[in-house]
Amino acid sequence: MTRAALLLSVALIAAPALAETQGIEKDSLTLGFIKLTDMAPLAIAKEKGFFEEEGLNVTLEAQSNWKVLLDRVAAGEIDGAHMLAGQALAATIGYGTKAEMVTPLSLDLNGNAITVSNAVWELMKPGLALDANGKPAHPISAAALKPALEAWADQGKAFSMGMVFPVSPHNYELRYWLAAGGINPGLYSADDTSGQIGAEVLLSVTPPPQMPATLEAGTIDGYSVGEPWNQAAVAKGIGVPVISDDAIFKMNPEKVFGLTKAFAEENPNTVLALTKALIRAQIWLDENSNANRAEAVAILSSPDYVGADAAIIANSMTGTFEYEAGDKRDEPDFNVFFRGNAAFPYYSDAVWTLTQMRRWGQIAEARPDSWYDETAKAVYRPDLFQTAAEALIAEGKASADMFDFDADGYREPTSAFIDGVAFDGTTPNTYIDSLTIGLKASQTVQGGEVTN
Repeated sequence: MTRAALLLSVALIAAPALAETQGIEKDSLTLGFIKLTDMAPLAIAKEKGFFEEEGLNVTLEAQSNWKVLLDRVAAGEIDGAHMLAGQALAATIGYGTKAEMVTPLSLDLNGNAITVSNAVWELMKPGLALDANGKPAHPISAAALKPALEAWADQGKAFSMGMVFPVSPHNYELRYWLAAGGINPGLYSADDTSGQIGAEVLLSVTPPPQMPATLEAGTIDGYSVGEPWNQAAVAKGIGVPVISDDAIFKMNPEKVFGLTKAFAEENPNTVLALTKALIRAQIWLDENSNANRAEAVAILSSPDYVGADAAIIANSMTGTFEYEAGDKRDEPDFNVFFRGNAAFPYYSDAVWTLTQMRRWGQIAEARPDSWYDETAKAVYRPDLFQTAAEALIAEGKASADMFDFDADGYREPTSAFIDGVAFDGTTPNTYIDSLTIGLKASQTVQGGEVTN
């Protein structure tokens, strides 16, 4: 190595720990979020000074629900947001709010669970196998819901469950779980966006912080939501989480950081700075075997962020998860922010979400495999992620061994689902056709009926 190269190498490692990203087009930003623990990368980037060190003055602003959040990003009222994985994709293809969106990184994997009311749990519990400790063996199949569905039907009542948004991972995870247990969660069509066509369980939208109160009021019989709102049901004694999403689809896509395509194109250095700061926060959240999670819990418990009791947040953020009261189990991967390449925006994660939109009728007509690939690549931007990560490496804020810049952007095929069905992101139509309940790749819904 030449003397000049050696000096450059030393400078890159030693100098820029506090260096700002250069050429920032917009340095004062407002970012939106929903009060969930997986907004943590935004809160940590703010509270640990990562935004500031990149040259950004960021205001974090809680939004009332996912639709308001998306609409405000699309309208330019806020600059970007903690966003459902399906929102950026749905907006880009024109399902719901129409807006071309991009995501430079995945904010987290996993992080959700499905909770049922105490009354439903009492009907499920007798049919469950027990583990060596005399506790219900996990994962619990949705087939265990059938006694409750029959009891509700005998009383002439509809069985209802809440999810946070029609294009949310929560909706698709809940639907996947129900279908894997032989229960039809219903279809969407162009003229019926309720998602309840042919449903045995009626799914409807409830904002995350309102889930426990809605369950307690008896308006819904269960729900799929992120934390801390499953653990809140346990703490209040009103419900029992029965399965986490990691058991439905291991390391499933959850939240992303979403921006409009126009903002990203007009402010490339700002997006670079944002992505760098968020990656640093994700590293901090997962480093040293989650050693920083207790501090993260204290930060998230602030009314400015999640605003829930720290003990409830800690139940899922520090490597455990409580199911039935007192049944606390080790779940080190309940929330994964960085390790295992979690932050990388894989095209295959986008494709899986799109397959579920097609499976349940939100994408009304068949699309070729190439369409799924093109749509994923229009929204998920591993090139932006890689540029930010390489800058952090050059600046000595991260090391090269922390990252895997996947060459084609697709994960290896996986069958890590509760039903064991294999998913290959490069052949989405084959995957859709392999699923037992839901539309096949060539089917449509017209007048409430499935047609080929």
